[in-house]
Amino acid sequence: MLKTALIQLNSGDMPAENLPVTQAFIAEAAAAGARFVLTPEVTNCVSSSRAHQMDALQTEAEDQTLAALRAQAQALGIWLLIGSLALKTEDTDGRFANRSFLIGPDGRIVARYDKMHMFDVTVSLTESYHESKGYRPGERAVVADIDRARLGLSICYDIRFPYLYRALAQAGATILTAPSAFSTGTGPSHWEPLLKARAIETGSFVLAPAQTGTHAAQNGKPRKTYGHSMAISPWGEILYDAGQEPGISLISLDLSQAETVRDSIPSLTHTRSFTGPE
Repeated sequence: MLKTALIQLNSGDMPAENLPVTQAFIAEAAAAGARFVLTPEVTNCVSSSRAHQMDALQTEAEDQTLAALRAQAQALGIWLLIGSLALKTEDTDGRFANRSFLIGPDGRIVARYDKMHMFDVTVSLTESYHESKGYRPGERAVVADIDRARLGLSICYDIRFPYLYRALAQAGATILTAPSAFSTGTGPSHWEPLLKARAIETGSFVLAPAQTGTHAAQNGKPRKTYGHSMAISPWGEILYDAGQEPGISLISLDLSQAETVRDSIPSLTHTRSFTGPE
């Protein structure tokens, strides 16, 4: 069994204020016996203001949240998935990276994944997003090993693109991570079905730590996110739904379940090439 903790946050737009809250939840999870701890998307800064982000964010090398959480993972001897950090890059157009980090028990960065699919949508007349204006998309799918499991990394809007998760599972991933800051406009109808679908299609655990609530903003319009961090079994069962309050959710994963499900429904091996449509 792999004792796991999903951390649900209500991060504001000031990274220095978010960090001690995140660290307290990580410490609580480790004290409860969690070996693998996951935080949500944009753990360090939830902001709708590009100008504020330009002032508040740092590069990976300089980022204080990353440095502090690496040190904490080492001190606690845990695996830590930092769901993502918003980071400055050296891109000439000034766009940021939305980057997930897997940190080992020795504090080392084991894997990085940059969000591949940008949330450029008009949810309603009053709710629209154009993520690609501020963030550059990643180009590489990533798997990484922890203890006896292989992870496939993703972030939020990626969950709508099944081909990514099939590729991760076919590369050996049995746990798919989907840290998110999911819209309240789409969350009630789409969040749970999408997570379940990715689990069922691939015979994998899906772990989705989330941001929740109305996020404090010193600059720009406050964002609202759906919450409901979830853990889904390879059979598509909800193992935990965290609701809408910040906190930790503890789940013990029986890693043999993925093998059992894949043996009974081996759809990952049934890929066929085809022609059309035209």
